[in-house]
Amino acid sequence: MRVGTTVPRKSSANQPTMQLRVPGPASVGTAPPQSQPGLQSQPGLQSQAGSTLVRPLPQPPMQPPGQPQLPGQSAPRPSRRAVLVIALAVLLVAAGGVTWAMWPTSKAAPPAASPLHVVPGTVQAAVLTPDEVSKAIGTTVIAGPQTDQPPAALTADPALCAVAVGPATASGYTSGWTVFLSTTYEDSAGSGDYTVTQTVGVYGSADQATSVFGKLGDGVKGCPSATRTDPNQSPVKWDYSVGTATSDTLVWTATQESGGGWACYRQARLKGKDVVQVAVCEGGAGGSAAAQVAGQFTARLGG
Repeated sequence: MRVGTTVPRKSSANQPTMQLRVPGPASVGTAPPQSQPGLQSQPGLQSQAGSTLVRPLPQPPMQPPGQPQLPGQSAPRPSRRAVLVIALAVLLVAAGGVTWAMWPTSKAAPPAASPLHVVPGTVQAAVLTPDEVSKAIGTTVIAGPQTDQPPAALTADPALCAVAVGPATASGYTSGWTVFLSTTYEDSAGSGDYTVTQTVGVYGSADQATSVFGKLGDGVKGCPSATRTDPNQSPVKWDYSVGTATSDTLVWTATQESGGGWACYRQARLKGKDVVQVAVCEGGAGGSAAAQVAGQFTARLGG
């Protein structure tokens, strides 16, 4: 068979006759395939017939929103409003940091309580303050219990020593008083090493006050020692020694037996209708401090 000739193909009676052309080599009058306009052929991709497979060049994909900026592209400049918003946010963060750094690490101390108003000329105004008493005894004391009526009498053995064991109770300040005040200061450490008591009873007349003061002196001078039952219902024995006893001044000391030197240095003064008592209790010598407090307290009373 010659190249380039047409070979007839037998067909059935109902099908038309088809001709099959057999291609020859490219050199036998056959023109090479033409490339499509605007397209480039890629080497190495050959068709079965030996022709070059032509494919269009891939186009760069469009950058979706929110993707990183491609090389060579310039970033859009932020608006003036965006710049202001960012600057305001930075200022707020900085201010918050400064506020946090300056915030106190501990709670502030509560405000000090306002001092009580004391009317001049009253017995409350005559009482020495804790600062004044602290200077007199040489140690810091703070305000403690206070009462406006004599405490109940204490149990004493022998019974005739009731005034000696409780001179600032109802045994020492018998009925008839019109004003009564007793205040106790304690050492600031709360250890009970110091107590200072200031007591005054105001009676209706000077004669009443003189009678009360006389009975107080007789009760202390008539009791050299006695056993007193303390608030814990424990018996405690005390010895009493009188230093001074005049018409308006009584000075004595109550010393606790087996108390390690614990003693109460007491002074009583009579001034007009007022009966004054001061007691400084400590483990040392408190006689001079008791005299100083009693002198200042009495001087401030009207009598």
